[in-house]
Amino acid sequence: MQQASRFRTFIISLFAAALAFAPLARAADADQTLVFAASSLTDALNEIGEAYAKSGKPKPVFSYAASSALAKQIENGAPAHVFISADEQWMDYVAEKKMIVADTRASFLGNTLVLVTPMDKPIKTTIAPGFPLLKLLNGGKLAMGDPDSVPVGKYGKAALENLKVWSDVEASVVRADNVRAALNFVERGEAAAGIVYATDAAVSKKVAVAATFPESSYPPVSYPIAVVAGHDTPDAKAFHDFVLGVQAKAIFVKYGFKPK
Repeated sequence: MQQASRFRTFIISLFAAALAFAPLARAADADQTLVFAASSLTDALNEIGEAYAKSGKPKPVFSYAASSALAKQIENGAPAHVFISADEQWMDYVAEKKMIVADTRASFLGNTLVLVTPMDKPIKTTIAPGFPLLKLLNGGKLAMGDPDSVPVGKYGKAALENLKVWSDVEASVVRADNVRAALNFVERGEAAAGIVYATDAAVSKKVAVAATFPESSYPPVSYPIAVVAGHDTPDAKAFHDFVLGVQAKAIFVKYGFKPK
């Protein structure tokens, strides 16, 4: 039984890897701008990509994942043209390796953390120091990005530590590969609650917001963008500038992001 389970896990991992690298192949074939972006940006950037294409430019190809995974792929030679991280640390990581064009780096968006539950099992609470999160889970799991690497998980752990409840719930945490994976755990009812960005909760019809984390409880969420060194084509720079422009800003606001 265990052997069969391991085989299924292996097959799923191969399939996931194939999906992750499919955008790279499409971009290479079409000679398009390849944008590596944090999962939380999926809906907003897809719309921004459409708007950019309507301006007469080639539509970019997007590859979404945790910022940590994308930074590692860039380090290992993935042909990304533009990188948008959900925190400054992973942009620092590639910057220290001289893998971005330094003067294209800009921190341009913010976000907020929320606690979500399945839509059919809503709860309301007030998030404050010592709040009864473990009791609210009622024996269930808490889904969040992996606190060791995924930005939303790092922000979430910082909040729970500052609120003095991390030690209560640490054993109940399901460590997801990215924020959308954490959201999916809650949507499917496989976790009693989850910590995600407000923007992710807003695009889901399967979760309810139980409460918003005090912004003083975690470091400010900051999204930086930069053009990747060695791939600083005119199209890459043009899309980078478009993302920082007025039209894209309006789309980000529409999805609940906080432009800087």
